[in-house]
Amino acid sequence: MLLFVRVFFFLAVVNTTAIYAQKTQNYVVINASDNGQDIIAKAANITPSPRQLRWQQLELTAFLHFGMNTFTNQEWGDGKEDTKLFNPTNLDATQWVRTCKEAGIKQVIVTAKHHDGFCLWPSKYTEHSVKNSPWKNGQGDVVKEVADACHQQGIGFGIYLSPWDRNNPDYGDTEKYNAYFMNQLTELLSNYGKVDEVWFDGANGTGPNGKKPAYHFEAWYSLIRSLQPGAVIAIMGPDVRWVGTESGYGRQSEWSVVPLDEQSNTGTEQNSQKDISFAPKGDMTGDDLGSRDKIAKAKELVWYPAETDVSIRPGWFYHEAEDTKVKSPEKLMDIYYSSVGRNSVLLLNIPPDKRGLINEQDQKNLKEWKNIIDNTFKTNLVKDTKIISANGINPRALLNGNVNNYWTTKNQDTTATIQMNLAKPQTFDVLLLQENIAIGQRIEKFNLEYFDGKNWELITEGTTVGAKRLIRFKAITAQRVRLKIISSRSNPALIAMGLYKQP
Repeated sequence: MLLFVRVFFFLAVVNTTAIYAQKTQNYVVINASDNGQDIIAKAANITPSPRQLRWQQLELTAFLHFGMNTFTNQEWGDGKEDTKLFNPTNLDATQWVRTCKEAGIKQVIVTAKHHDGFCLWPSKYTEHSVKNSPWKNGQGDVVKEVADACHQQGIGFGIYLSPWDRNNPDYGDTEKYNAYFMNQLTELLSNYGKVDEVWFDGANGTGPNGKKPAYHFEAWYSLIRSLQPGAVIAIMGPDVRWVGTESGYGRQSEWSVVPLDEQSNTGTEQNSQKDISFAPKGDMTGDDLGSRDKIAKAKELVWYPAETDVSIRPGWFYHEAEDTKVKSPEKLMDIYYSSVGRNSVLLLNIPPDKRGLINEQDQKNLKEWKNIIDNTFKTNLVKDTKIISANGINPRALLNGNVNNYWTTKNQDTTATIQMNLAKPQTFDVLLLQENIAIGQRIEKFNLEYFDGKNWELITEGTTVGAKRLIRFKAITAQRVRLKIISSRSNPALIAMGLYKQP
């Protein structure tokens, strides 16, 4: 998954008109008569669909890049590889899924087909697949083994199907290739039980005829909604967008509500609660996508959350030379704070090796990373604290709340102070906040302060919260702490608040 493939998405999506949105208020039209406050009120009440909400609550997902490239030591194959090269000696999808689950990952996505066109399942529509490999005498099905392992171990299962196929002779012929793609998509969505995510990139190369085919995204989306209605369609799709970098680092201010730029409203309003809407257009890789300035001139607004992807290794597929270059637990932790901790879901690529196993070094670093997470967040230092919120409702929900039991403000208050009086002085260096995104994303600015015996002093400050916000700062020892919500688009609503000490 190289960078220009992602960038291509933002160019290609300009040509995509109809998409398949959800039957919720995750989309709204801005009328010509709406003033600034009307627009802010509309933005504050846009909510995720049930499939989007489930996805955002996962926090950690994994990519499993595995295929012909694993055996040719390439990142992008040319589609001319001999199928006999694919022959893992000890493939164990149960180990893949178990390794991910033990690292705290809630869902995995397998590369069912990469750009080389080699299929990890015995597709009826091509010979370039596992059915013509020596692995299991051509009787194997990697997709089935991963799907079964996910379902047995209780984590989500997703598929990646490359739109670009360098092996298929019809690639370049729009009608023939889209029919082929739909046939393969139907196989994957029909034969492997529940699919929770379908992940497309924008890869679009030149076919044997010297042309690039136009992808029939609307038909793809319709098929997915028909066969797997609970699946989110990610990146080249209407449910989840790319954060804009493959570094693992998201924006400091990440809004899940963003404008749909530069397009006509014709037919939109009557379709806004149906299964047809419009795809976000334009560049969604900038530093600011959803601030008041950005939405002030919007024609439509949509709930379109960010996914932050990165590989645990320099490459996306396994390469033996990179065994010494696996990201350290500390680096993974920094990525965690900068992705999950910035209102995004982290998609971490963990590529199986030639044996068909997650490599020992990757396993080791994942386990140590999970230990750091567990040790950091095992004790919320405000758990047994007296919480004072003069204009707040249900303050105890900040410690054990959920979308049905949360703190918010009275009347129409958009500012608040939440004071925590600890039983004794505590040392902490991490702030955790979670909004109740089931009713919208609203908080625009907040800060954290402590009382030094004479004055209230600033510890840290932030802008957006969303599904989760984590902020690290220089360790502070204090007994009285307060969170000040300075600006919010409507009544702020929090389901969790915590102070923690890093080990």
